[in-house]
Amino acid sequence: MSTHQTALKAPAAQVAAPLAQANGTTFAVILSLSFCHLLNDMMQSLVPAIYPILKESYGLDFAQVGLITLAFQFTASLLQPVVGIYTDRRPMPYSLPVGMSSTLIGLLLMAHAHSYPVILLAAALIGVGSSVFHPEASRVARLASGGRYGLAQSLFQVGGNTGSAIGPLLAAFVVVPHGQESLVWFSAAALLGMLILVQVGSWYARNRVARAPARKAGATSGHGLSRQRVTLAILVLVALLFSKNVYTASLNSFFTFYLIGRFEVSVQAAQVILFVFLGSLAAGTVIGGIVGDRVGRLPIIWFSILGALPFTLALPFANLFWTVILAVLIGLVMSSAFSAILVYAQELLPGRVGLVAGVFFGFSFGLGGLGAAALVELADRTSIDTVYAVCAFLPLLGLLTVFLPKLSER
Repeated sequence: MSTHQTALKAPAAQVAAPLAQANGTTFAVILSLSFCHLLNDMMQSLVPAIYPILKESYGLDFAQVGLITLAFQFTASLLQPVVGIYTDRRPMPYSLPVGMSSTLIGLLLMAHAHSYPVILLAAALIGVGSSVFHPEASRVARLASGGRYGLAQSLFQVGGNTGSAIGPLLAAFVVVPHGQESLVWFSAAALLGMLILVQVGSWYARNRVARAPARKAGATSGHGLSRQRVTLAILVLVALLFSKNVYTASLNSFFTFYLIGRFEVSVQAAQVILFVFLGSLAAGTVIGGIVGDRVGRLPIIWFSILGALPFTLALPFANLFWTVILAVLIGLVMSSAFSAILVYAQELLPGRVGLVAGVFFGFSFGLGGLGAAALVELADRTSIDTVYAVCAFLPLLGLLTVFLPKLSER
């Protein structure tokens, strides 16, 4: 081999080394993000969990409590797409610990707040932390996936599901007995998250340059769909996620009351059954991500939304044993859609990972919250049984999947 050929191969080897390393799934980064997602969503879920304490301590009416929710939801949900658009243009590796620091400041303010305006400011700052975290963390999870996008997003989401589940429990056993000031204790979780996210940000800063050629190739090898077709597909995906979020919110909010009222089970037994349902959500999220990487996104989306319909229709007529079985099946099937929907949207909008994460973590969850509020009104006016009878038809929105174009998946 000539000296000239050897010289030509040297740069190629230097380029191939980081790219070969980049192609593997970096589980340490993904699991770190999942754990930080747990911490983030756990701290976020403390806000509504302490509403009874704030209402009693400050003599708030329901309108004032609603304004706290508005301040929190505006920054936590509606702001996320804006953050995603900005970071798509200017990636910010160290914005993750900065976002967690906003949550930390919000918790400290909420713990020591002695006036209603400070409570509003604290709730808004906690929400800002979530808006900054989700778009960039989703981008890093995709970068670390090594092409296993569904698995990466599902592992990332499981952390958030777990945090949302344990947050109210921690509020019940820590904040309620010890008062508003005990929120300070959760600042340790924010500090831990910041330390981890500094390391994740360093990894992101090093690897996003090495992987730039792959991202550029992905962004320019478009799917050939018109802007109108892409917009329609995104709206369909938001509607599908809306149906899933509203139904799962109905189980989160009313399932224990439904079990106690219909089957006269104890509060403890109802909580155990709810925990089993929440476990099925986590399992379904991971399974959906793994299977979606193998069989494609569209089959999983079809199965996940529309496939839950027989179980949701049967639930209002089932006895206690089959109610538990059906709830687990509904959780497994419905939760399998999230990572598939998110990755499919990322393929529709290549290079816009932040925007996609902002829309589907923020805006669509905000819509789901509005739907859940409507269910509360329906339950007050009728009954919880009516709520489940109406919600049983939500999976019919899965028929909208017919409007999703088939994409070539790498």
